[in-house]
Amino acid sequence: MDAWWSFRSSTDTPPLLPSRNCVADAAVNGTDATSDERPLLAARVGRANDEMRSVRLERGAVPYAEGSCLVSFGETRVLCAASVETGVPGWRRGSGEGWVTAEYSMLPRATKTRSSRERQQVGGRTQEIQRLVGRSVRAMLDDFRFGEFTVKVDCDVLQADGGTRTAAITGACVAVQDAFTWMVQTGRIPASPVRRRVAAISIGLVDDQPRLDLDYEEDVRAGVDMNVVMSSEGRFVEVQGTGEHGTFAREQLDALLSIAVRGIERLDAMQLLVLGEPFPQPR
Repeated sequence: MDAWWSFRSSTDTPPLLPSRNCVADAAVNGTDATSDERPLLAARVGRANDEMRSVRLERGAVPYAEGSCLVSFGETRVLCAASVETGVPGWRRGSGEGWVTAEYSMLPRATKTRSSRERQQVGGRTQEIQRLVGRSVRAMLDDFRFGEFTVKVDCDVLQADGGTRTAAITGACVAVQDAFTWMVQTGRIPASPVRRRVAAISIGLVDDQPRLDLDYEEDVRAGVDMNVVMSSEGRFVEVQGTGEHGTFAREQLDALLSIAVRGIERLDAMQLLVLGEPFPQPR
């Protein structure tokens, strides 16, 4: 039987309750750092500058998908579903190698005002994000020698309050790993090619102070906006950073990366927890 995990911090013992899905649910509050290790940051309404929003990973949220995860960063919610398809893009056909790719979209009322569906042409922002998600999940593998299969992960934003791309990457990792597990269990491949997990978080300078896991209101005010993707091996996959309203110093960059690393370590611990539960068999 799968388990539902709920805990408030890394020091609590998670209770086991019956459920179809495996869920890791946490207020990720950074209690693993001592007062000497944590930077002195200005007050933030509701949480410290180096605290994340409440994070939730619900594995197996889409019963028909080979792998899936509903991920929540605060009020941001993204549904990630990985599908396994026989065959590969034309440029890869005949190579004996597979492919992993991603698509990203936002529901019309994921935001406070309705946005139109991208029916005819995918917008520039959408293309940028889905390419980022694709690069990130491909970093989970060392090679693509698992036969001519395509693993496609769809990341659909149900509700947006900042950090949709980082939430999508974190949830997509769980979905992709489960899709490969399904391929092994159904005899399509002899072993999973997954070698590491990936997770991502947003950071930024708001009122000249480094903040972790920006919500929408903070994101629009940020003087510097960054997204960081890392592997479970502690290596960077991608770092995106922009001085939205000016420049920033090397010391500020170091401070931002420092809190990003700690945040991603907490996300990785949650991924490890939820993936440690029995595989939720798709229907």
